Amino acid sequence: MLNQINKRLKTLLLECQEPLLQEVMMYSALGEGKRLRPLLLLASCEAISGDYNHTALDFACAVEMIHAYSLAHDDLPAMDNDDYRRGRPTCHKVYGEAEAILAGDGLLSFAVEVMARHICPAPSSHEGTLSSEYINQCLLAAKALKRVMQNAGINGMVGGQMSDIINEGKPIDAETLAAIHRRKTGCLISASLEAGAILGHGDDATVKEMAKLGHVLGMAFQIRDDILDVTSSLENLGKPTGSDTKNQKSTYVSIHGLAASEAEYVRICDHIKEISAGIPQKTDNLNQIISQILTRKR
Repeated sequence: MLNQINKRLKTLLLECQEPLLQEVMMYSALGEGKRLRPLLLLASCEAISGDYNHTALDFACAVEMIHAYSLAHDDLPAMDNDDYRRGRPTCHKVYGEAEAILAGDGLLSFAVEVMARHICPAPSSHEGTLSSEYINQCLLAAKALKRVMQNAGINGMVGGQMSDIINEGKPIDAETLAAIHRRKTGCLISASLEAGAILGHGDDATVKEMAKLGHVLGMAFQIRDDILDVTSSLENLGKPTGSDTKNQKSTYVSIHGLAASEAEYVRICDHIKEISAGIPQKTDNLNQIISQILTRKR
């Protein structure tokens, strides 16, 4: 899966005809990232249908573009002001702030274009007649695109980022913090699992369970991030530690303490296993990827 994602992602980004923009977009999207979100999308599709197709692969790449754009913008001086990401200098440190902003803009808009291509692809093989299968595939692509962008947008990831920024330096309670991270981190993870299930022809109940799994997994991911931010190092994590403290952001560790955060992480991991066990799966790849996420060191 990972090799297919990286290969297709590079092929898509080569479509950019502005040389510098292409270079900066590739720097942002093709670094040594974990590709967790696209892997979850493909594994979700495969779990439901037994396989994944070209449409799911393009959606997986689009989700990674959205994630990469958010990181390029997050790292800017006006936001988190980070110098390192994925073990190397952040995009704006290499190319400049304007270039990083435009690369993020390009990645987001191109991600939508890539997904939209699958809503009405040329029906050349249908000899002028649109089959019910073709129409259904178009509808599923439209439904998946809508859910991805809803989760990535104003009431999802972007809304969570705004709430995160306006609460910097302010004492907030655990409920507010959870709401921030449910949108900022959980929404795009949930969108990946949900879109994969939609493209895999999952029924409404299964798609809903995948979305629920994604939100809980996103919560676990964020708690793990907060723990690593105080227990790991730049060398191991690939990005600066202690950045949340520097930016006066509340975290699970700052509110609950390290020991309680670690205990909560164990509890949520058990809950994730319960949810995934209740979703019928035709392959074991999804569970393997989830396990890798929960045991990650960076």
